[in-house]
Amino acid sequence: MAQLNPRQREAVRYVDGPLLVLAGAGSGKTSVITRKLAFLIEQVGIPGRHIAALTFTNKAAREMKERVGRLVDRKLTRGLTVSTFHNLGLNMIREEYKSLGYRPGFSIFDAEDAKALLQDLMIREASTDLGDELSDIQNAISSWKNVMRSPGEALSHAADEREQRFALIYQRYTEYLRAYNAVDFDDLILLPVQLFRDDPEILAKWRRKIRYLLVDEYQDTNLSQYELVRLLVAERSAFTVVGDDDQSIYAWRGARPENLVQLKTDFPSLKIIKLEQNYRSTSRILRSANEVIANNPHVFEKALWSDHAIGDEIRIIRCASEDAEAERIATEILDRKLKRGLGFKDFAVLYRGNHQARLLELKLQGYQVPYRISGGQSFFSRNEIKDAMAYLRLLLNPDDDAAFLRVVNVPRREIGPSTLERLSHYAHGRGISLSGALREMGAETQVPEKGLDRLRRFAHWAERTCERLYREDPIPVIKQLFTDIEYEEWLHQHANTPKQAERRMDNIWHLVESIRRMLDDDKGTGESMSIEDAISRLILRDLMEQREEEDDSDRVQLLTLHASKGLEFPHVFVMGLEEEILPHRSSIEEGTIEEERRLMYVGITRAKETLALTYAAQRRQYGEKIETIPSRFLDELPDEDVVREGLGEKDEVRNRAQGKATLSALLGDLEND
Repeated sequence: MAQLNPRQREAVRYVDGPLLVLAGAGSGKTSVITRKLAFLIEQVGIPGRHIAALTFTNKAAREMKERVGRLVDRKLTRGLTVSTFHNLGLNMIREEYKSLGYRPGFSIFDAEDAKALLQDLMIREASTDLGDELSDIQNAISSWKNVMRSPGEALSHAADEREQRFALIYQRYTEYLRAYNAVDFDDLILLPVQLFRDDPEILAKWRRKIRYLLVDEYQDTNLSQYELVRLLVAERSAFTVVGDDDQSIYAWRGARPENLVQLKTDFPSLKIIKLEQNYRSTSRILRSANEVIANNPHVFEKALWSDHAIGDEIRIIRCASEDAEAERIATEILDRKLKRGLGFKDFAVLYRGNHQARLLELKLQGYQVPYRISGGQSFFSRNEIKDAMAYLRLLLNPDDDAAFLRVVNVPRREIGPSTLERLSHYAHGRGISLSGALREMGAETQVPEKGLDRLRRFAHWAERTCERLYREDPIPVIKQLFTDIEYEEWLHQHANTPKQAERRMDNIWHLVESIRRMLDDDKGTGESMSIEDAISRLILRDLMEQREEEDDSDRVQLLTLHASKGLEFPHVFVMGLEEEILPHRSSIEEGTIEEERRLMYVGITRAKETLALTYAAQRRQYGEKIETIPSRFLDELPDEDVVREGLGEKDEVRNRAQGKATLSALLGDLEND
């Protein structure tokens, strides 16, 4: 407690009713949450098994749990829940699956699984080419689930024919998920909410289980998450939520900063404590952030302040073009690294969209500056790789129902959801896998003859391929597998362009080549690696790739403004400060500038020591150079805290001189080595 400031201590100690902690950027909210968990266990006497703390990322939950473990005896924290919303929802579904009408071992569809299913439904049921509507339908279904709207309600509220079509696909999508004994990501919140609303006894059970609830990043909750919290805490009002309406930047995925305001309506005795002391940034950076965000309307007023020094002025750098902008950032990073002895990992470059990083990557590569892009798609999360891995898993383990369901209709084999549902019911009744059920005569009494014949042909093919995998050289067998199922042709049917299909097939061959290299490398050691071992190692590599977020190597960090939330860096560049980039064109057209301003606020408050904001005077679009307009947010910064560069010829001469000096310094370093 001695390490906390007065407001933080007050937030930790207050347990007499519902509490909202308005925590500004860098104000030590994680310390408050972890110490409050310790306080509840040690001082208030609530057993750890009756406390839950929720956040939005596994990394944040892991960090929170580790901190609590250092503060409280492990015996006292036994049973403590520190997890994401979705992990808590998953635990609830696992415990209550019978009441929800599911069978044990249900599958969880991620975004790519759901996309593949929707694409198949669209092709199967649409009489016309739906073009680029796939992502629109997926977003619509996710939005409906986040506001707890059923397919029937979506259909009855449809404003036009397009929404009606989307709602009908939503209905079929829901039926298929049930047939697959599967849930999607949004169901992990929606299903517990529906269950708690429909079954008071189960709700009462979970209320007894969770006697105190803490929620981090509350401004990022959507409507279904808000309802889950409200249902759990309505009886005791024993909760603390921590949030910052100025950092709500996820409206596109359903986040509602107004949930902070709604708390006051639903819980009139709500106490509000503001954390305004920032421990991260210089006073000048904070003053600039306050000036920018003050242009947004506020229900809760707060202003960040710091005991840190005033710090360097914020630099607004005008560059001649996007090429000059990337060049300027790359050479400045190298120059400051060499002259000041900084680490590359001390620098971060933030941008509105991933496409902005491409040119910068080339420049950094040219100067041999190591970098890391955060938030890129994992190789193993690609749809085609998940298909391939599911086929391989099924060959190695015919009883892997999740893998069976993933590939039984990829490519399409005209096997409908009712056929799969009847097979699933029969298999469940017999206590065997889906593949095992196909080998039994009894399946003929439950599954339609035509569908059963198609399923058995698929199973027999898989069985023969499996035998060959063990009997012959596995690499040609795996290659033949993709030829047998005509996977490349299927990719071309489902891709937007032939190039896209070719890239996806290349990914498959890259995966096969990875397996071949693993088997060949092992031969060199004199030991024999089985195909099972090779595939297991690939799965482990996937897990390691997902954990790459924790990489601490000395590399410049490149990431979107959205991905930067919750992070901090000594030296920050924010690039592309132009109208129609930040703020984004769609936000200008739709009148949603407030969220873009919050994104700017997040970018500013990532910086601890120095901040540079860059823009290009000209930018190439559709093969033509266009004059850009500097972002309106640059004009909202206080004049006394900024210095503007690149506005005259002298600046360009100085920039070139600095670039030459940097290269000379680099060459000198190499000679000394």
